[in-house]
Amino acid sequence: MSKIPGKTETIDNAESATYEPYRVTEQVRAVAEQGVEQAKEAFSKLESNAEATQKALESTLEVAKTTRNEVSLKTIAALRANAEAGFAHLEALVAVKSPSEFFELQAAFVNKQIDTSVEQAKTLQAVMLRATEDVSKPIKDAFEKALKNLKAA
Repeated sequence: MSKIPGKTETIDNAESATYEPYRVTEQVRAVAEQGVEQAKEAFSKLESNAEATQKALESTLEVAKTTRNEVSLKTIAALRANAEAGFAHLEALVAVKSPSEFFELQAAFVNKQIDTSVEQAKTLQAVMLRATEDVSKPIKDAFEKALKNLKAA
């Protein structure tokens, strides 16, 4: 029977636990080391993800710059073609000898410009669609990679 200090009651068949300070120290050290390792792993993953995101953004910006240049060149080419067609049409109108010839030239010019505008719009639409895919691809790839890493963890 052992007595609890400060109490008047006694406990029968109580075994006294032995306090071993070196075991407590080892357990605390093991928990601390495990926490440090987990923090290092988390930081490593965070750093890796940050680097991947930075690379994806740099790639996206480079593709956006290239695409912007391509769209600008296509737009300038379309404007130049339209201006040249307009000037050629004005030269043809100056040489007109009758009202019927004028209306015939004007109708042909308008029809040709509509066809040209449709083709130019299709070309720009294709460039913009490809640009959207190209610009979003690095970010999409980085996002998918990050999701895979999260699922693996």
